[in-house]
Amino acid sequence: MKESKKRDPLKGVIAFTILFAILAAGAFYGETRIKAMKDEQLTAMQSEVEARNQQAQSQYQAALSEFEQQTTSGANLAWPQQSMTGWDVVDLTSYPLENVTTTTLSRQEAMYEGMLLVNEWHSRPDDFLEDNLVSVSKATERKVSVKDNTVRLFPQAVEALQSAIEDAGKEGLENYVAWEGYRSWDEQNTMFQAKMAKYSSLSEAEQIEKAKKEVNYPGTSEFNTGLTVDLRIYKQGDATINNTSFFESEQGIWMYQNSWKYGLVFRFPLADYPLKGTQDKSYKTGVSVKIRGFRYVGLGNAAAMHAMDLCLEEYIDYLSEHPHIAVFENGILKYEIVREYVGDVDPITIHVTQKPGVRSRSTSLDNMGYAVTVFSY
Repeated sequence: MKESKKRDPLKGVIAFTILFAILAAGAFYGETRIKAMKDEQLTAMQSEVEARNQQAQSQYQAALSEFEQQTTSGANLAWPQQSMTGWDVVDLTSYPLENVTTTTLSRQEAMYEGMLLVNEWHSRPDDFLEDNLVSVSKATERKVSVKDNTVRLFPQAVEALQSAIEDAGKEGLENYVAWEGYRSWDEQNTMFQAKMAKYSSLSEAEQIEKAKKEVNYPGTSEFNTGLTVDLRIYKQGDATINNTSFFESEQGIWMYQNSWKYGLVFRFPLADYPLKGTQDKSYKTGVSVKIRGFRYVGLGNAAAMHAMDLCLEEYIDYLSEHPHIAVFENGILKYEIVREYVGDVDPITIHVTQKPGVRSRSTSLDNMGYAVTVFSY
């Protein structure tokens, strides 16, 4: 028998060391890989949590901003829900005016702020004064063209008209002319008597009735208010412009569609006049002839009338049934409007709110014993 070879212990140690190193390296790699995977999962989870937190924070900030916007702007969260898009009128008749105090002002201060109703059934007040009428040309430093220097309006109406015409000009729409403004009682009477003369063969009562179909009785014309202007387009030597009907022109269409943004409203809508699709309001206004009259009523009232598509008579009727309203644009309170009885006394006493967010207020007599106060936010 051959003698067995002795094992080399050194080789065994080396082999064991190598094996241990391989196992250790594998274990280290595995542990490192597991740790990396855990780190990746942790990072992903942290990113997800951060994203959720950011989303929640954004939602919270949006809600907080909406709440603060409503409360600081004057809107009461207890009021009925308003539309969050476009213009909306909310009836607040069941909700009292908040933080109320009273103030007094003269009838003259409130006479010419826009809501004075003058029509066939409501004659101009006896204490109406012409003192504050201004020349449109002079007041605008000729920035508003006029038929002649006799065209006059009250300053509020002039300012609104100028702003509208200037903005139209920025869109390339020019050649507006204030053709007619205020008519005095005597001027209206002269026009009325001339119409009566056409029917001289009839009795006086019949003459009056016939004339009233063509011209308002003195003191009942919209042009007796100093708040209404007749607009046309005119350019010297340009037959195309001068022969174009106002509401067939881009200028007329723009003014009809945008005048309310400046506190002006088209006064006498008829069926398909001034534009196709216009609803007939002659049964309320008492005027069935085509007139290019734009009437100053103030920004808040114009916005409410536009939102509800109401003429002046309809709007006053609405306020008589809903004497406290709010006007919102895209969910933001713009105006709060109150109508209250003041009678024919002088001075008048009105209620006002002292809520934060009120930028200004304007009070106007409506010629029916009431005052309409608009709070702008």
